[in-house]
Amino acid sequence: MHILTTFAPGLNKSTIRTVLLSLMSLEQEIQKRRTFGIISHPDAGKTTLTEKLLLFGGAIQKAGAVKSSKIKDHARSDWMEIEKQRGISVATSVMGFNYKDVKINLLDTPGHQDFAEDTYRTLTAVDSVIMVIDCVKGVEIQTEKLMEVCRMRNTPVICFINKLDREGRDPFELLDEIEEKLNIKVRPLSWPINMGKAFKGVYSLYEKSLHLFTPSKTTVEEGIEIKDINDTLLDDYVGENNAKQLRADIELIEGVYPDFDIEDYLEGKVAPVFFGSAVNNFGVKELLDTFIRVAPPPIPRETTARIIEPNENKFSGFIFKIHANMDPKHRNRIAFLRICSGKFERGSNYYHVRFDKSLRFSNATAFMAQDRETVDEAWPGDIVGIYDTGNLKIGDTLTEGEKVLYTGIPSFSPEIFKEVVNMDAMKTKQLEKGLSQLMEEGVAQLFTYELGKKKVVGVVGALQFEVIQFRLKNEYNATAQFVPQNIYKACWISSKDPKKLAEFIESKQRHIARDKDGKLVFMAESRAWLQMVQDNFPEIHFHFTSEFKD
Repeated sequence: MHILTTFAPGLNKSTIRTVLLSLMSLEQEIQKRRTFGIISHPDAGKTTLTEKLLLFGGAIQKAGAVKSSKIKDHARSDWMEIEKQRGISVATSVMGFNYKDVKINLLDTPGHQDFAEDTYRTLTAVDSVIMVIDCVKGVEIQTEKLMEVCRMRNTPVICFINKLDREGRDPFELLDEIEEKLNIKVRPLSWPINMGKAFKGVYSLYEKSLHLFTPSKTTVEEGIEIKDINDTLLDDYVGENNAKQLRADIELIEGVYPDFDIEDYLEGKVAPVFFGSAVNNFGVKELLDTFIRVAPPPIPRETTARIIEPNENKFSGFIFKIHANMDPKHRNRIAFLRICSGKFERGSNYYHVRFDKSLRFSNATAFMAQDRETVDEAWPGDIVGIYDTGNLKIGDTLTEGEKVLYTGIPSFSPEIFKEVVNMDAMKTKQLEKGLSQLMEEGVAQLFTYELGKKKVVGVVGALQFEVIQFRLKNEYNATAQFVPQNIYKACWISSKDPKKLAEFIESKQRHIARDKDGKLVFMAESRAWLQMVQDNFPEIHFHFTSEFKD
């Protein structure tokens, strides 16, 4: 208080006390928040793990069935109709819950590789990640791609090796594969005692406790404290041979892997590893208990002007996802806002940096899968949904007046391209509206050619076309076909020499398009041809993401 009166002598004690309480409240809210994403290759058990975490947080009362056609209760995080039909997650779900006085914001991402771009963008909104790996299959290709995105931002990663109730691969072999394929050091914080039918449980190296496995338990008992691994109590619980093997394994772990360094974890240099069986609710509590202790609270974020700290008093945040028609009964559009600093208050006016004007946000919601509740205030780390009439786009920044833009939310060059063909001329407006809204959601990317205005949709995986077709028909009553195009890569182009850029556009006019934001894109037909064009036009810069610096 003395410092404030020194620098601001005009303030009275009541005002100073209010300011101090506000700052203390902000800091307290920040420290008790953890915002993370769950990522994995398809079928590694990500959605099952998500459900178990929600059970521990009291957010749901029973687990759903992700793929069983016999059971009508679907995973709460998979709410779109097509997800229920196909048994896969195709859109990021946001879920908030409390656990041991910690507010957890969990973003469950699509596991299917065809929807990777939604996952890439979601990873911009989290502060850390839990990566699920199947102990039978090990590290798979989608896991490698997701890890590359995490490495772009040095995102802290915790590995959960799942399905220990099955006959899986040797744990040391799995750790070696994680280090080799994902290019990150690991440190086991728990260790399995056998696998499959002989699976006995895990020993927590972090808590120095034993956790015994019982299949399909709905409740979890506290671990048995065994501080000394040589204690004969261990033999009593798991048997002499298992205890002997566990001691040998731990001796090897302690000799090969350095002690767990939380700073290395927070800097994305080392991944702590846990073992368990999500479907049996085993190992999940240990993972969650350690997570809330070591995972970072909301972190500073980079903008075009400066780095913004979460404890700054003024609100700021960015849009990382947009979804239309979450409620089929109401054709609403909701933008997902990640709060980065200060306090968000419903009903307040906030500055829309791209529009250069203030907007009022009267409705704000918190999520529990498709269930929503109105929130009056939210803090750094929180994800809120704000109703939108078409003003907001992915990547937009909202502030209390400062002209800054949060960075690191690019579009990636798609891998499959198809022309959109309208099959019902009477529904042209519906098709245009549907395409516009779905592209703004980031479902896919739309490229409109400068010549002829041909519209081409680019996606990461072929299943996205099925989703787009389904949603166009069911949400917008528009019918479209997609015709394959001979396109290898969409490259955003730029040049420091405007004259050279104009000459390039003139010479390659048939291959020039614009994305939904009006940025110039060169549509290359083959790898060899793209290389030749790059060689022939050295003044033109070719970018494989939409966010670049010349």
